[in-house]
Amino acid sequence: MSFQFMPGLAQIADQYDAYILDLWGVVHDGTRPYPGALNCMQQLRANGKPILLLSNAPRTNGFVETFLETLGVSRSFYDQILTSGDLTREVLTDRRFDYLKKENLNFYQFGADKDRGLDDGLDYTRVFNVAQADFLICTGLAHDDVETPEDYRALLAEAARLNLPMLCANPDLTVMKGDRMLYCAGSLAALYEELGGQVTLFGKPYANAYEQSMQKLGVSDPSKILAVGDSMRTDIKGANGMQIDCVLCSGGIHAEEWGLTDGGCPTDEQVKALVDLHGFSPTYVVGHMTW
Repeated sequence: MSFQFMPGLAQIADQYDAYILDLWGVVHDGTRPYPGALNCMQQLRANGKPILLLSNAPRTNGFVETFLETLGVSRSFYDQILTSGDLTREVLTDRRFDYLKKENLNFYQFGADKDRGLDDGLDYTRVFNVAQADFLICTGLAHDDVETPEDYRALLAEAARLNLPMLCANPDLTVMKGDRMLYCAGSLAALYEELGGQVTLFGKPYANAYEQSMQKLGVSDPSKILAVGDSMRTDIKGANGMQIDCVLCSGGIHAEEWGLTDGGCPTDEQVKALVDLHGFSPTYVVGHMTW
């Protein structure tokens, strides 16, 4: 597995017909856009090639679009958004799982007040006691700035004893917000599985997220798409699985373990160690997504 260090995307962008960009860790850090990211997006779109933002946000795309506006990422910088929340809502809507086919179903949600929209207008009732629930929706920790998954062990153990299936709307384990690491929904889902619970996860790195992205972009040949992400576990694994060329932004989720600041690049040995650990590889490595 080989990869190439790049100063930015200018040298390779013309090789592709469309782009799939991660959000958190690539475009912004949860508080502001990364330096050069918006300019890079403008340059990518300059030749009329579409950009789809593929995010493991546990909210539907309209809420993400509104959040991006507050960070200064206007609609003009991209063409479409697809979230793991959208993919979760799709399942809630079409009721493809047997346990969702009954009427008058109740769900218990793990997550913050900001994580909403998944059940809007659908025939489900949210309850606040797991004993009253028919299934679980996991969008994250209620207070991710102070809580860890261990704070939920007893509640998850109770849900596992009740054999409640879980829909996890964000498979990410952690995320960097500014210079702080916060736990995500995937960390709760992992603990629930450890306790014997049944979990279905949506978003990256799963094939359906990329298949829908390609359909929305109108590009059927994966070799014509470039994906940009910051997580080996989700972004790079997912792109590799679809045979899509990909860029690893080292200034995102892996920056802390590599001891990087301000979008610095890791050493060749550091990237190789991560590639050996995971068994898949980025095509290119950059500090931050810049032109």
